[in-house]
Amino acid sequence: MIAPPLAIYVHLPWCVRKCPYCDFNSHAAPPDLPQGRYVDWLLQDLEHDLRWVHGREIHSIFFGGGTPSLFAPEQIARLLDGLRLHIDHAVDVEITLEANPGTIEHGRFAGYRQAGVTRISLGVQSFNDAHLQRLGRIHSGAQAEVAVEELRTAGFDNFNLDLMYALPEQTFEQALYDIDCAIALKPAHISHYQLTLEPGTVFYHQPPPLPDDDTAWSMQIECQARLTANGYEQYEVSAYASAGRQCRHNLNYWQFGDYLGLGAGAHGKISTADGIVRTVRTKQPREYLAASASAVRLTEAAIVPVAQLPFEFMLNALRLHRGFSTADFVGRTGLSIDVLAKPLRESVARGLLTQDSGYWRPTEHGRRFLNDLQAIFLSS
Repeated sequence: MIAPPLAIYVHLPWCVRKCPYCDFNSHAAPPDLPQGRYVDWLLQDLEHDLRWVHGREIHSIFFGGGTPSLFAPEQIARLLDGLRLHIDHAVDVEITLEANPGTIEHGRFAGYRQAGVTRISLGVQSFNDAHLQRLGRIHSGAQAEVAVEELRTAGFDNFNLDLMYALPEQTFEQALYDIDCAIALKPAHISHYQLTLEPGTVFYHQPPPLPDDDTAWSMQIECQARLTANGYEQYEVSAYASAGRQCRHNLNYWQFGDYLGLGAGAHGKISTADGIVRTVRTKQPREYLAASASAVRLTEAAIVPVAQLPFEFMLNALRLHRGFSTADFVGRTGLSIDVLAKPLRESVARGLLTQDSGYWRPTEHGRRFLNDLQAIFLSS
């Protein structure tokens, strides 16, 4: 098994308030955000994990949350400087920071750029103020547009806009308005995904009225057409990019690459001589900060059973429009493609998968019913 590209995911778990649809590990920020101490602990986490990655270099870093833009640029700079001291970075390393339009002060993006951030992912979700309020967002559509102007002023030309559709009581025309607004801002990348009611969220327990499945599908198809017509290529289920602007960090996940997970609740995946190791850190920020040793904060570090590797690989690779090649599967899992023979045959027979130019790709039917396609490989 050849070591794949290596990334770092940094979880900053605090936000201004919890959105009713959000099932991420996010928590309302305390009045005095413990930024400095948290960064200290992140660097400790890295030092603890270096035993798995000596001699390898980092290809991408992603600050997710929560709302990472609650952290001051000076703290982001201190963390990035610390990461560079401990592990080599690729010359063209991609460093993404998620930001909320409602937390950006004038000039802050310039500070992030000076700190070393190369890419911003802006959580817009909608340009309709009524929908934003229903989603619990703290910004308006106008503030989202101002945030994009701030990005450009700071010198960021590589940025993503997060957008959702099939929102509570959203009409077909309103969904198209949102995608048209996003396209007009000319981002390098657009993430466009359907609102789902995840267990444990307010929306799950108190479901709002959502568009029916046929309307949601019509929204998706027409928005995809408009994105394509404006030069955005769909390369993953919910990811669209202009030429050469795919998110390298997320591609690494979907291609079953390696990544260190730093911070409260962060997950990691590392290929070692003994097998693929999955790691998980203490989830609750208070408990994470209370543990003075990184070894205590690492709640799980276990080798993935060989029997689970085919499904774990397919769970990711089948999200990609290009699919995967035999070499991809063998190189990332160390297994023979023969272990997939039966589910591959079944997937093709059901019209969910096709083989083309050396790649196994989901068909249009397979992309629509991706969960069904992935489930076929659960018992492989």
